[in-house]
Amino acid sequence: MTPSTEPGQGAGHPFEDWALDPAVRHLNHGSYGAVPRAALAAQQALRTEMDAGPDPWFRGLPERVAHARTHIARYLRTPPEDLALVANASAGVSAVLGSITLPPETEVLLTDHAYGAVVWAVERAARRAGARVRTVHLPLGATAEEITARVGAALAAGPVSLLVVDQITSATARLFPVADLVGVAHSAGARVLVDGAHGPGMLADPLAHAGEADYWVGNLHKWPCTPRGTGALVARGPLAQELYPVVDSWGAPEPFPQRFDHQGTADLTAWLAAPAALEFIERRYGWDAARARMTQLADAAQHTLAAALGRTEAPAELAACAAPAMRLVPLPAGLAADQEAAHALQRRISARTGCDVACTTWNGRGFLRLSAHLYNDAADYAHLAEQLPACLAECRADTETTAHPDAPGAHPEAPGVRAADAAHGDAHADASGAGVDAQA
Repeated sequence: MTPSTEPGQGAGHPFEDWALDPAVRHLNHGSYGAVPRAALAAQQALRTEMDAGPDPWFRGLPERVAHARTHIARYLRTPPEDLALVANASAGVSAVLGSITLPPETEVLLTDHAYGAVVWAVERAARRAGARVRTVHLPLGATAEEITARVGAALAAGPVSLLVVDQITSATARLFPVADLVGVAHSAGARVLVDGAHGPGMLADPLAHAGEADYWVGNLHKWPCTPRGTGALVARGPLAQELYPVVDSWGAPEPFPQRFDHQGTADLTAWLAAPAALEFIERRYGWDAARARMTQLADAAQHTLAAALGRTEAPAELAACAAPAMRLVPLPAGLAADQEAAHALQRRISARTGCDVACTTWNGRGFLRLSAHLYNDAADYAHLAEQLPACLAECRADTETTAHPDAPGAHPEAPGVRAADAAHGDAHADASGAGVDAQA
């Protein structure tokens, strides 16, 4: 994988395997993934077949879905009878929370690294059941042992019926010791729902890493690069038979996982084309080699960007429990301090540097979250490192202008990063996904 000086340049470069815009450096794989051309072609062929003969297509769809599910289960190293296909990890979370009974006056335990949409789903389920939600604080630099101890203490402090925990956190790119957390939760009498949105593809065996979790959900459109709309929900035995899809349809009388296969007349070509993406990466790169490459590149990217922002190395607190293919780089104080500001800064960086990145915020601190996948190379991060300091300096200057509007040269009509983003970034923001969730 020879580094290029321009994105996607050079015959045979891995970038050519993806249908990404070559004018942009795509450094935010963790949010929305990217689909190889081979999988897109497979999906389009399936759509053509579906539209040419809807009647035979939908009558034969259950058999095709079962075949795709078997292939995906093999990739995730789990029996196909334990795996249901869902649209994404959030859909899996909603299916679990909508199916199980939370005893009233008990608690659902979260960490303060939980994904925002999952928090909302948990809060709604708890209100409906008359349960409470409690959040345990885990310092950014907590070790695996410290994480387990803090969660264990929180479990012991109250009647917790369900622990909902990330496998790899979204905003903070932490890899949690999930198997250990499952053990302490079960010892306390609580079930465990693992949000493994970033697990597949980044981890060789995300389900083994999750130990004896009662429920696990994961995305396949992120690191495994399947067509979007493909996720997995894994549960075993009697617990699995408690679970029903969010949409009741003709599959309802079937057992798990078949009852998830039929939820109305839907385009399920993403599920059916998922094996093409998994097979392509295995054949072209090898999954073990791909993971090693992504981790190596993420390490180098973090060092490059930290140095560009005046640090000799990334803070020690970011070394503990780092996700294999995502890294954080702290932003200067005052930038991306809340989600609205993170969104605005993300759009501005994209407009000014030609790099699509993720800006995240956690406990009032802003971070650049870097992703590394097969189509990236060192030149991508070097380009961002060259452009970013000046961009952030402008943002800080705008912020200071907003704080002191009467200072010489101040422009009250340009309120901080948000106004500058509006002035300089709207055209590119429309093309690159304005208003996206900075913590996806």
